[in-house]
Amino acid sequence: MQTYLKLMRSGNCLMAAIAALVGVFIAYNIVSANISLNPYQVTLSTFPILDSLKVFLVVFLITGAGNAINDYFDIDIDRINKPDRPIPSGKISLRTALYFSLALFAAGSIIAASINMICGAIAVVNSLLLIYYASTLKRTALLGNIAVGYLTGSTFLFGGAVFFEYGGIKDVFVLFVLATMATIAREIVKDIEDIEGDREDGAQTLPIIIGPKKAAYIASLIGLVAVLASPLPYIQSLMTVRYLILVAIADTLFAVAVYEILGKNDPARSSKMFKMAMAFALISFIAGA
Repeated sequence: MQTYLKLMRSGNCLMAAIAALVGVFIAYNIVSANISLNPYQVTLSTFPILDSLKVFLVVFLITGAGNAINDYFDIDIDRINKPDRPIPSGKISLRTALYFSLALFAAGSIIAASINMICGAIAVVNSLLLIYYASTLKRTALLGNIAVGYLTGSTFLFGGAVFFEYGGIKDVFVLFVLATMATIAREIVKDIEDIEGDREDGAQTLPIIIGPKKAAYIASLIGLVAVLASPLPYIQSLMTVRYLILVAIADTLFAVAVYEILGKNDPARSSKMFKMAMAFALISFIAGA
C-alpha cells in the first residue's frame, strides 16, 4: 500500500483535495449570503457534507491517477532524475501502474458524476487532460506548464461546481486564477531543475528551448503577477483580513523562491520554496474563508 501511495504522491493528492474542500467551503459561504442566508446561522445540516466528502475523494483519486500515469510515461526520465520512484526502482511494473492509474481515473469520474453533471464533466475533462499531458504536453514548451497550472487551479473550480446552479464557480474563480499562475511558475522552475534528464529524453521544455536563465525570468514574472494579484480575494470581500495577513507570508516565500532562482541560480531550492509558498497560500484561503 505504501508503494502505491508513493506512486500517487499522496502528499500532493492530499493538498489538492484540501484545496477542493476550501473551494466548497468558500462557495458555500458566498452562495449562502447571496440567497439571503446568514452563513453564521445556517445549521450544519444545510452544508453538503456528503458531497464535500465526495469532492475530497474525487480530487484525491484523480490527482493520484495523474501522478501515476505521469510516472508511467516518464520511466526513462525518472531512471535518470528519480531512480528511487516505484516504477524505475522495480517495485511496481509498468503494466500495473497503467491499470492502477486508469482504475483511479474511472473511480474518480464516477463519484464526481454522482454529485452533479458539472462535477462529472470537470472530472472527465481533467482526467483526459492529465493523460494527454503525461503522454504529450509535458514535453512541449510552456503548454505543459499551463496544463498543470490549470489542473491545479481547477480543484477550486471543482469545489465551486458543487453549487453550480447558484454561481459557485464564479465565486471561486479568482482562487483558480491565483493557484494556476503560482503553479505555472513553479512548473517552469521544476523544468529548469530537470533540464538534463529532459534533454536526454528529447523533451522540448521551455528551459531547453530558450535557456534556463530566460525561463527563470518568465517564471519569476508569473510569480510576481500572482503576488500582486493576491489581495484580490480580500478586495472582492471573498476573504477576511486573516487571509490578507497570512497571504503576506506566502507572498514573502514566493519572493524568496524568485531570489533563489534568479539570484542564486538554485532551481531545486526555488522549487521547494514555491511549494512552501503554495501551501501557505492554501492555509491563508482556509483561514480567510
